[in-house]
Amino acid sequence: MSLSVGDRAPEFSLPDQDKQVVSLAELRGTPVLLVFYPFAFSGICTGELCQLRDELAAYTDAGVKVLAISTDPVFSLKAFKAAEGFDFPLLSDFWPHGETAQAYGVFNDKAGMAVRGTFLIDAEGVITFAEVNGPGDAREQSGWKDAVAKIAA
Repeated sequence: MSLSVGDRAPEFSLPDQDKQVVSLAELRGTPVLLVFYPFAFSGICTGELCQLRDELAAYTDAGVKVLAISTDPVFSLKAFKAAEGFDFPLLSDFWPHGETAQAYGVFNDKAGMAVRGTFLIDAEGVITFAEVNGPGDAREQSGWKDAVAKIAA
């Protein structure tokens, strides 16, 4: 079961594409958009993250830190970030496999991957927006921007 609006966001510490650990606790005081996605280099995931890259200012201008999370190893994420020019961290939930995705209720244990879960966490660590889409269902990002506008106001 995934998390809902009003729930406290589970803490995590995950390595990014450069093996630098990113901790949700260290980002307290800053709103954070978590974008879980199944796999680097897959068609829908690439399209979603490229749209996020192209529209990143809608989030960063509002003071929101964007983090994308998959169960891919850091080496795949490093190549993915370089290939697509992403300006936000790609976090690896590879080991323990999918532990953070499980904590957020967006892990598909049969496929060993995160599904498309999106969570906006306010500066105090409370989820203010939550959306979960199936693996083949591309996300509409306008809802994310509306949620960001509400916490930035």
